[in-house]
Amino acid sequence: MTAHADATRRRVHDLLRAEEERILQRWTDLAKTSAEELRDLYRALRLALGDERDDLADVRGLLAELSRERARQGHTPSDTARVVFCLKEAVHEAVASDGSAEALKGFIWFSRLIDDLGLYTFEVYATAREKIILDQAEQLLELSTPVVKLWEGIVAVPLIGTLDSARTQVVMEKLLQTLVETGAEHAVIDITGVPAVDTQVAQHLLKTVVAARLMGAECVISGIRPQIAHTIVTLGIEFGDIITKASLADALAYALSRSGAEISTPRRTRIAVRTEEV
Repeated sequence: MTAHADATRRRVHDLLRAEEERILQRWTDLAKTSAEELRDLYRALRLALGDERDDLADVRGLLAELSRERARQGHTPSDTARVVFCLKEAVHEAVASDGSAEALKGFIWFSRLIDDLGLYTFEVYATAREKIILDQAEQLLELSTPVVKLWEGIVAVPLIGTLDSARTQVVMEKLLQTLVETGAEHAVIDITGVPAVDTQVAQHLLKTVVAARLMGAECVISGIRPQIAHTIVTLGIEFGDIITKASLADALAYALSRSGAEISTPRRTRIAVRTEEV
């Protein structure tokens, strides 16, 4: 920074210090917010301008906190940036009252600095929103891929919606973790709620079945509707030796029989299950 530029900067800093209460009150009025919300930010900025190292870390930290807080309150990023930009008008009034050439030239430099800080609030807001969206997406994945215990030694994964790579990974992790925790030897993957099955979806299902087999669990895929069966045949998709059933009830009956349970259907459509003693 040249001696002249340094002089203009010092003049702005002197004005911010001498006219602090006046500028802060005017800034509060223009931004339509409380002085408590802006006072710490103002003083951090004033101290940073008096520091020859150009260290704005504290200012940016307070701006990030202000941006996140106002985002939680429902304000838009434009609202927060506008609060920052209002400081220029408040400082310009003090500069105009001073009237010196150094103050006027210093205000141009100060105005550019405030523009950069206002844009910084946009960056903070965008980053915060992106994190919120990613967290919500992960939560939705967790909620949309439950693993439930159907019977002793039998668990099920009811799938609803499109099955993509990210969701397959969640399904696989949750299923394997449940197999470890329960010691289940049979897993039913129900795709009744999956709207369509293409080659990619089929590959995802096969990966999940292979992963479960490595854990010592036998898998059954249920929910093969006529339309899906027709698509699978048309695409030439091979499930190999994987057992498939039309409904979850059929898959459960198969898994029960494989686990050693005897199933009978007496009159009145009641189902009795008797587990063989070992």
